[in-house]
Amino acid sequence: MPPQFTIIDAPSILGLRPTGVEYLPEALKAADIMERLNADYAGRVSPLPYNSERDKLTLLINPNSIKAFSLQLADRVSSVINRGRYPIVLGGDCSILIGNLLALRCMGRFGLFFIDGHADFYQPEASLTGEVADMDLAIVSGRGPDVLTNIKGLKPLVQDHDIILFGYRDREQAASYGSQDVQTTNIHSFDLTYVKKVGITTAALEAVKNLLQHDELLGFWIHLDADVLDDSIMPAVDYRLNDGLSFSELSELLKIIVSSGRTIGMDITIFNPNFDSDGSIARRFVSTIVEGLT
Repeated sequence: MPPQFTIIDAPSILGLRPTGVEYLPEALKAADIMERLNADYAGRVSPLPYNSERDKLTLLINPNSIKAFSLQLADRVSSVINRGRYPIVLGGDCSILIGNLLALRCMGRFGLFFIDGHADFYQPEASLTGEVADMDLAIVSGRGPDVLTNIKGLKPLVQDHDIILFGYRDREQAASYGSQDVQTTNIHSFDLTYVKKVGITTAALEAVKNLLQHDELLGFWIHLDADVLDDSIMPAVDYRLNDGLSFSELSELLKIIVSSGRTIGMDITIFNPNFDSDGSIARRFVSTIVEGLT
């Protein structure tokens, strides 16, 4: 039986800037994501006001507001899962991952399949901006200030060996800024070079196998950042990088992940409708997601 999908709007830009990613839910719904997934709607979790100043203690922007938002989002995600449905959370920036995984951490041990053009593994002092969207993977794996890593005393929200990082291509750039290196951890890293070398199907099957080898894992969450797609077909993002996955590769990846029968929900982030004047990129993006999930 296919999942019964429920859409949650979570248009937070607290971990980035108000650049336009806050309009992602409206853009994907205008491209018929709800109708095509036969999804119901669980409403909107509204973020708190944005503040561009870095907190002097944590070096982050909006850390307390992100914590408050994450708690609200976790409650909403939990209620959807408890109804036996499959939440699809429409961001917003990547900091919404914290609330999604907080919901799962309260339920037990879950994994994360992190599909992103960036590793998002900065430490606060290496980030040029203090944007939590630079470091969401680091935070959910327990690295960073306790205000976000240890919400409800549940640090880490996901263990390193229960994480797949897939399709990232910013390792050299991140290293040049002094970011900590995800490849020195127990996180299973599949950078774009490796994915292209072995092919999307082989890489995806290998990644899923890594997660399924843990019998005690109750399932896993999918994080999808639009910038994992090739820049030539997905220019509607704020931090652009050359290269990336094709639409067909992304749909194949999602098919393989979902066919495992172990996914419990998904978030979609960073797509910026301000760079998609006619809505054509949103429509193609939605088609790719629908093909992958169904």
